Amino acid sequence: MLGDISHAEKIYLACGYTDMRKSIDGLAAIVQQNFQLNPFSNNLFLFCGRKGNRLKALYWEGDGFVLLYKRLENGRFQWPRTQSEVRQLSDREFRWLLEGLSIDQPKAVKKVIPEKML
Repeated sequence: MLGDISHAEKIYLACGYTDMRKSIDGLAAIVQQNFQLNPFSNNLFLFCGRKGNRLKALYWEGDGFVLLYKRLENGRFQWPRTQSEVRQLSDREFRWLLEGLSIDQPKAVKKVIPEKML
């Protein structure tokens, strides 16, 4: 289905600012050249510009790229601005981001890794 990003294995967020005039080829080049990741993988890549109210998502569907664009009418995305690298998000962090929340929720219960408990 066109734009069904629920099948993405991983979600990557490009920290910092991205030129939102870039289209599919420009964003795929950022993924490949800046982050050394494969834009043709089954992953979702997220980008945000300086205004913070627009988001672009790049996803390879197997036969072509899908470019999704979201503009908030009120408010801004809580986007990490301090780094110029890529960050992997969990499904929960992705939902928080789209709801306008910070992906670093200080009061959220963190998942426990049993191997690290012993």
